[in-house]
Amino acid sequence: MKKKIVVSVDAGETRVAVLERKGRAKPKVAELYVERRGSRSIVGNIYKGVVDNVLPGMEAAFVDIGLERNGFLHVDEIVLPGGEKVPRRGHGKGRRIDELLKPKQEVLVQVVKDPLKTKGARLSMQLSIAGRYLVYMPQGAGVGASRRLPDAERDRQRKLLQKLHKERNGKGGVIVRTAAQGAKRADFERDLEYLHKLHEVVERRAKEVKAPALVFQEADLSIRVLRDVLTKEFEGAIIDDEKQYQRVTSFFQRTAPELVDQVELYQGDEPLFEKVGAADAIRSTLQRRVDLPSGGYLMIDYAEALTVIDVNTGSFTGRGKGRLEDTITKVNIEAAEEVVRQLRLRDIGGIIVIDFIDMARARNRDQVLKTMRKALDEDKTKTYVVEISPLGLVEMTRQNVTDGVREILTKPCPTCNGEGVIESEETVAIDVIRKLRDLVAERPEPEAFLVRVNPKVAAKLMEEGSGLTELEEASGKTFHFEGGDALPISTYEVVDEGTREEIERRALPFAVGEEVLVTIEEPHMYEADDAIARVDSYIVSVTGGGEHVGERRLVRIDEVGRGEARASLVEGGQDGGDSKDGEDEQLESSRSGRRRRGRRGGRGRSRARKQETATGND
Repeated sequence: MKKKIVVSVDAGETRVAVLERKGRAKPKVAELYVERRGSRSIVGNIYKGVVDNVLPGMEAAFVDIGLERNGFLHVDEIVLPGGEKVPRRGHGKGRRIDELLKPKQEVLVQVVKDPLKTKGARLSMQLSIAGRYLVYMPQGAGVGASRRLPDAERDRQRKLLQKLHKERNGKGGVIVRTAAQGAKRADFERDLEYLHKLHEVVERRAKEVKAPALVFQEADLSIRVLRDVLTKEFEGAIIDDEKQYQRVTSFFQRTAPELVDQVELYQGDEPLFEKVGAADAIRSTLQRRVDLPSGGYLMIDYAEALTVIDVNTGSFTGRGKGRLEDTITKVNIEAAEEVVRQLRLRDIGGIIVIDFIDMARARNRDQVLKTMRKALDEDKTKTYVVEISPLGLVEMTRQNVTDGVREILTKPCPTCNGEGVIESEETVAIDVIRKLRDLVAERPEPEAFLVRVNPKVAAKLMEEGSGLTELEEASGKTFHFEGGDALPISTYEVVDEGTREEIERRALPFAVGEEVLVTIEEPHMYEADDAIARVDSYIVSVTGGGEHVGERRLVRIDEVGRGEARASLVEGGQDGGDSKDGEDEQLESSRSGRRRRGRRGGRGRSRARKQETATGND
């Protein structure tokens, strides 16, 4: 499998994509990382914090590290002075957290998990500083190696590092990273020197700063990914920003000189992410449905506690005279690979449940699970997979360290509050009737009310049987409605009250006799010769307008009702595109009826009122 890393840097955002290609197939985006200015990940950052609260019942403490929410420190993550780690509770030697930490106590902690939703950052007192090939743990001891390394390579690296670590006084613990495969003694020496200097800086700053304060900040996104992922197995990395290119190459010159030549500066005219297809991949992470090549598809749904992935056959019905079981197995195998890709692409963490299509044979279920586990070998994030159940369900966990791409790119819908559903127009209309009934009981003096609602709700209110007519007859009140399509369905607001004449002047968008330039949109449903125009969802029925659909025409208002007006064509009133200033102004008024409705009756009504005033003064 061939791999490549692509880095795109904009003023407010850095994006990194890992591309993978099997054989001659087109490269696919396997992993995506997005980091924005002001909201970068804090995983790896070291803080000097102050213990705010100790909770023996939770065996944890909350630590103020200078962020909006306190960090969470579990008793198992506490390290005593001198580097001694606290024995786990339940093993005979465990100690209570209130014996180890006290409020107002200053502690040096590292973030191991970003704040997620309402939870603060997860903290540890076991510090670790990552280099290119090694991870240095100042409070640790001994030498370890990544389990993702082949056995023979792991033994070789461990022996090599043990000898070198002992020569360097053997302080702290050191772990060989997966990226160290094939590394030599000189590589380890260079990395150890770099890590020891970083640790000296951390120690010095920890003594100088006043808690709560940041002591050490992890590298930015592009350097982190390239440091952790880029190996000789990759075809290389491409960066579209010269300054970031210089920073990355400078880092590798200090830590891994052999990789400098693998980093390339992109200078093409086409945006880099568009060229490699990564921009489309980012957009795809926001979609529920993921199509499979065979015609099947996945549905990905997010819940508070877990993520559910459903597999469907879709349009795939098998080929030839194949059996149903074979068709289902083929879709499931294809889905198993795509599920893993989506987990990596979207960086989905926590509990994950995959609902594969039911398979009758245990052999086929094993084959699907084997395919999935093999695909997970490419995932560097820690995972745990449970055996497939008789119902076709696979339960798994994936380490959740940072916000995924979806959380970074989106926010909860302000209309549905993230629920994915809203109340129907009918439901809101019924509720409005109830509120209007309470309104007339509380405020008996006004004759009429102007209520702001969504036009679709207003249409429901004016339907026969809605209860509005009965309410008006029983109360003696009149209700008018205003509002544009942009209003949320649930909007309900009383914006004015007064006499019938006052409210009518404000509510009705036109006056009888007023001439308005409108766009005739569609034929009338019941009258073939007539047509419909709309002004901010207010319907204008144009007599004789059936032959002029799609045209802009000057019409004269003949009748004005609560939800609809009738108008007739003005002879010679066709807008040919060179309309006069007055007609352009009129067109703008008709196109933004919401602005017109905010005034008392619009321009025509205002003129009428001026005339009335002038007559009265005379």
